[in-house]
Amino acid sequence: MDFTAAILFLALLISSTEALYPCGSQPDGSDLSVIPIYGKCSPFNPPKPDSWLNTVIDMASKDPARVKYLSTLVAQKTTSVPIASGQQVLNIGNYVVRVKIGTPGQLMFMVLDTSNDVAWVPCSGCTGCSATTFSPNTSTSYGLLDCSLPQCTHVRGLLCPATGTATCSFNQSYGGDSSISAQLVQDSLILANDIVPDFAFGCINSISGGSIPPQGLLGLGRGPMSLISQSGALYSGVFSYCLPSFKSYYFSGSLKLGPVGQPKNIRTTPLLKSPHRPSLYYVNLTGVSVGRVQVPIAPEYLAFNPTTGAGTIIDSGTVVTRFVQPIYTAIRDEFVKHVKGPFTTIGVFDTCFDATAEAEAPLITLHFEGLSMKLPMENSFLHTSAGNRACLAMAPVPDNVNAGMNVIANLQQQNHRILFDVINSRLGIAREACN
Repeated sequence: MDFTAAILFLALLISSTEALYPCGSQPDGSDLSVIPIYGKCSPFNPPKPDSWLNTVIDMASKDPARVKYLSTLVAQKTTSVPIASGQQVLNIGNYVVRVKIGTPGQLMFMVLDTSNDVAWVPCSGCTGCSATTFSPNTSTSYGLLDCSLPQCTHVRGLLCPATGTATCSFNQSYGGDSSISAQLVQDSLILANDIVPDFAFGCINSISGGSIPPQGLLGLGRGPMSLISQSGALYSGVFSYCLPSFKSYYFSGSLKLGPVGQPKNIRTTPLLKSPHRPSLYYVNLTGVSVGRVQVPIAPEYLAFNPTTGAGTIIDSGTVVTRFVQPIYTAIRDEFVKHVKGPFTTIGVFDTCFDATAEAEAPLITLHFEGLSMKLPMENSFLHTSAGNRACLAMAPVPDNVNAGMNVIANLQQQNHRILFDVINSRLGIAREACN
């Protein structure tokens, strides 16, 4: 075969491979592809708002409930959590990955959640669940876990008798307005080419509310039941992700598990840990700049308090970054000095202005101990479909949250590599084009 023919053959091979796998990791890939839950390759039907800005507003409508939920998380306790009542329209602003569970593997699109530990999926016969469920009866590696096993003691909302033996069952709230009832089970978890044997997760038998991910949740928190903890030496407590824009058409972000292939020269900031909320990834936010101006913020609004859980967290499940009211007000007051008004409110965004003034709008920089994260325009502003209005894409923490917790959300993380090194207690941030 001559050189030209060889090049042509290679091009045909690449194009045919892309055609076979347009939406996910190729069979020999080592990374997991990440997609917005309403992207083309997601099986979930998107809402149909009349503009891109309204799409984000709809997605962020769950943020207040989620931030309140995060602020009320406490260390795992063996107490019962009542199942909430009521059904709401499904509306989740999150990212999903394709995984397989069981032997042979059953494909599920599970939501990534860095602020939760226990994974769970809807199982056959589940009340209130979506049509796609995991079938334990067809997996040869499936097994129930009983109350005497140590895994059971790490589950919130545990329902075990004081004496005797029983299957480990639990009720758990999620997102602030929804609940699940499940049994703790184990099976093989298949992630690209890796297999995590005897992976413990919740097999859901009923749900209530509208915030439950339809095909399950993959917990990437810091607790003993998270994927990172259960995988042990396989991933050595290290993972990173690059979240694509919500507008991304195909799978284009990635979840890298383990130290291999992680960026070498990435600036890091210490990860802080609160015994009050041990699953959350706290960082030391030291300040915020608007353009070249360091915003005056009283230190107590930035300070990390391990006892109360006040401080700043990185979260994959909240859509829009939220600051406690004094910080947000200081940022907004400085921002409006540099941009021509008038300013209006659209949904959760109260700093919307004529898009022609965007060229003069200053960028926002988040300062952490050891690094600064300068947010590009696409991470700072959102536009109406007609393009005539732009909004500062941040909001204050809801009034009903009193924990003093700031949340760096996924809209501001998009097109950045976020590295979590749990063993060495550090978090890295680097700009990366995921799209």
